[in-house]
Amino acid sequence: MIDHVSLQVKDLNAAKAFYAKIFEPLGLTMLIDLDNTAGFGKRYPEVWLNARPDLPQALEATGAHICLRARTEEAVRAFYEVAIKSGGTDDGAPGPRQAAFTTYFGAFIKDLDGNRLEAVTFPPPSE
Repeated sequence: MIDHVSLQVKDLNAAKAFYAKIFEPLGLTMLIDLDNTAGFGKRYPEVWLNARPDLPQALEATGAHICLRARTEEAVRAFYEVAIKSGGTDDGAPGPRQAAFTTYFGAFIKDLDGNRLEAVTFPPPSE
């Protein structure tokens, strides 16, 4: 349903380095690297970073975030740990959560520009 998302970043080079690290555990890599934009994905760009050096940082309470699937709880933990070590901020430590329809394992971070991201994995159905 959703093809891709775009995020504004003040410093594209810093953002590319940050996202390359946090996306590695999720299997995403930089596929396009241009002067004012970079695209990350598995086979095609699913997340775009767009240089917007004159725009303010993301608002604290927008309610918006991007949620990306991880294969395992370990990948969720790695996403979170790498983000925090690379200058991101905690917005919800890795752990089990209750969604509207199911439980899941997820973690939330804010990137260098205040954009909110989540990594999530769903446990296999119990028998």
